[in-house]
Amino acid sequence: MKFRPCIDIHNGKVKQIVGGSLKDKGDYADENFVSEQDAAFYARLYEKEKLVGGHIILLNPASSEYYEQTKSQALSALKAYPMGLQVGGGINPENAEEFLDGGASHVIVTSYVFKDGRLDEQNLERMISAVGKDRLVLDLSCRRKGGSYYIVTDRWQKFTDMRVNRTLLKELSGCCDEFLVHAVDVEGKAEGIESGLIALLGRHSKLPVTYAGGVGSYEDIEAVRAFGLNKVDITIGSALDLFGGRLEFARVLEMTDR
Repeated sequence: MKFRPCIDIHNGKVKQIVGGSLKDKGDYADENFVSEQDAAFYARLYEKEKLVGGHIILLNPASSEYYEQTKSQALSALKAYPMGLQVGGGINPENAEEFLDGGASHVIVTSYVFKDGRLDEQNLERMISAVGKDRLVLDLSCRRKGGSYYIVTDRWQKFTDMRVNRTLLKELSGCCDEFLVHAVDVEGKAEGIESGLIALLGRHSKLPVTYAGGVGSYEDIEAVRAFGLNKVDITIGSALDLFGGRLEFARVLEMTDR
């Protein structure tokens, strides 16, 4: 189980937010932490610690007045740590090249391929044609509904009909290089993990997969390892001391693989 670091950017600032609170209207989110450091600071730190495969997420849509500030922060982080970080948030075939040329190892996509509540196979093919499946990460971030987990899009605001299960993971495994999965209902709360989701990913994902959401203790880290069969990588946001939390970055690195 590897530790995958994160840099979440909202309104031009590195932040940790409560995932389910994010709204396009008014560029609003409940904030757990707003950093005084810029995105490049965190990128240089991750490079120093030889952490590979972390993700940068742009949390503003392109229509936002803050989008250019958020994008500038993302590009500065990619420049600081070329080929060390992935980037997601509003990625499509038209803008992906800019981020890849800017230093991203992969682009992360959700809303462009999971559109109008379903998998848009044509858009998925366009995305693969634009960047190649070896540089594509599919974001299967999801929320619980009726006892199952369903992919949510548009900065986690809209449910799709796509249920995260063995069949879906198998279907998509030939279309990308990795999966990223935020458990949105617990994202940013540091109050416990979605163990059922982690177990599903550990059993059925044939690709590298990173889980995010709810980690609030060192015991949670060990639980992710156990439920994920040591195959599900982990990212930690609000609970990490880098972002105002109580989990020590150095100890987290000792508990996980490089």
